[in-house]
Amino acid sequence: MNYQDFYKNSIDNPQDFWKEQSEELDWFVKPSKILSNTKDGYHQWFEDGETNLSYLCIDKHIKDGFGHQNAIIYDSPVTNTKQKITYHELYDQVSKLAGGLQSLGLQKGDTVIIYMPMIPQAVFAMLACVRIGVIHSVVFGGFAPHELAIRIDDCKPKAVITASSGIEIDRIIPYKPFVDEAINQASHKPKNVIVFNRHLKADIPKKNYDIDYTELVNSSKSVPAISVESTHPSYILYTSGTTGTPKGIIRDTGGYATALKFSMRYVYGVNPGDVFWAASDVGWVVGHSYIVYAPLINRNTTILFEGKPIRTPDASTFWRVISEHSVNVMFTAPTAIRAIKKEDPHGRFIKQFDLSCLKYQFLAGERCDVATLQWTQTHLNVPVIDHWWQTESGWPMLANMVGVAQEDVKPGSATFPVCGYDIRILSEDGEETTNSAEGYVAVKLPLPPGTLMSLWGNPERFKKGYLDRFPGYYFSGDGGYQDEDGYIFITGRVDDVINVAGHRLSTAEMEEVVAAHAAVAECAVFGVHCDLKGQKPLGLIVLKSELDQDVSNIQKDIIKRVRHEIGAVASFKDVLVVERLPKTRSGKILRKLLRNIADELNYNIPSTIDDPNIIEEIKVVYQNHQIGIHKN
Repeated sequence: MNYQDFYKNSIDNPQDFWKEQSEELDWFVKPSKILSNTKDGYHQWFEDGETNLSYLCIDKHIKDGFGHQNAIIYDSPVTNTKQKITYHELYDQVSKLAGGLQSLGLQKGDTVIIYMPMIPQAVFAMLACVRIGVIHSVVFGGFAPHELAIRIDDCKPKAVITASSGIEIDRIIPYKPFVDEAINQASHKPKNVIVFNRHLKADIPKKNYDIDYTELVNSSKSVPAISVESTHPSYILYTSGTTGTPKGIIRDTGGYATALKFSMRYVYGVNPGDVFWAASDVGWVVGHSYIVYAPLINRNTTILFEGKPIRTPDASTFWRVISEHSVNVMFTAPTAIRAIKKEDPHGRFIKQFDLSCLKYQFLAGERCDVATLQWTQTHLNVPVIDHWWQTESGWPMLANMVGVAQEDVKPGSATFPVCGYDIRILSEDGEETTNSAEGYVAVKLPLPPGTLMSLWGNPERFKKGYLDRFPGYYFSGDGGYQDEDGYIFITGRVDDVINVAGHRLSTAEMEEVVAAHAAVAECAVFGVHCDLKGQKPLGLIVLKSELDQDVSNIQKDIIKRVRHEIGAVASFKDVLVVERLPKTRSGKILRKLLRNIADELNYNIPSTIDDPNIIEEIKVVYQNHQIGIHKN
């Protein structure tokens, strides 16, 4: 198949193209309206169709005679546990939990927060919710109670489903106290907290709202998957915003299922029955799309991995999992490969395993540097595909579509647009750039199926954040350029969101925590380059005069506060004290300038700066404190 013709057809004839792809699904009611506009001028797919994600992920395959195939392989080196779960067994667990949720009064349109580690019960909970039309919002287990409380107040769940603990390599993280503290902080109070006890000796405080997960499942009857509209929200997934307030991305049902099924065949080159592994977390969009929904819709065996690329027990873990479970296609973040490469630069661990099962290695979640791409290609000896997408898109936007035809690779580029995405590079005034000039990455409307519907409870923020900047386009928030051969290069965020090991985090939110410290007069938090994690946050603080506190204690206290308020996932470890911050004459702190200086990039001192001499002072501070700006 020719990529250019296939892609062009998706752009020139989107309704015919996606109607054909939608016929790959089982619909309770087949759609006749393929593409329609909403009242606010946006668009939606398959408006009058009806289906159910849980049915597509489980029931359909049992009906087709594949109930004994493994649906999930749970591999947890941190607990020394391995478990294989067939589609029949998945049905039993999911349908009974769905029945249990109904017995607690949950019904279509209600919301539930899932705050769980990488265990099968997290997947069961997601599938049980969509089975009965309940909208789930999975919150990454690494987030602190304050972050969980914000999300509770925003989506107002009737219940929270959690586990007794997570594990960070060899350290038990009690989840239940975090949930209780979050509920205490939140204005909205969920009716129930459903707790799965892992029996790992974590603290599990008892509250009147607690329900035992195992007892609920064992006492409940299986319930069928209900028919929901294609446009019914399947989930809310929060992503960082520049204001510091998380944005609740809403995903539909029928369009999402269509896009995911399409992507498994044409982007990832995965056949039904193959083993697929996305080494991510269910709390992120990769976990939603490519640990849970896409592989199960496509009748793949999906790997649920509770561990790290290193130290569980060492840098051989990924290769052991691929070999042991016969993984055909794998997907991880460049950060994971860099961590492995650091521990095993010559790839000696790779040589210890038979990886002949592996067809493709995909990388995404952050920009992939050339060295990481080349190291992976050399040692795995399979096609290594860098691709780009976002929480908002839900599935890849740029990729070398191996299920269509493999194109030549240009390191640093995620290659070409995926079918349905009419990607343009725009200048400040909305004109298309030429001659590889850098600009803003935007997608001409309509977006293909599976992308965000809106923001939960905030359509105006959705419109302002994504549609108003360039009318007629979706604005990605990323910068990039397109070369003379059509290859697109993503250069990074153009706002205050940074990418730490594939996790999108708001520096504005961290800045709020830093600024609240009694010793801080003013501050700036921004992302700087990190060899291992891609980016990491750096804080600059100006202290109030006449302080009695030791400066090092202030720095330690600020780091501790950010860890408590945001979570360890923020990787906030560096706070430098400066005499003053560079600002425009109107008082705006020049964060981009601070970032460029730290990253040793070329920069221009803007004419609007209030005092150019500050720059030399900042450079001296950086030089005296090279404690992590370019180091791991």
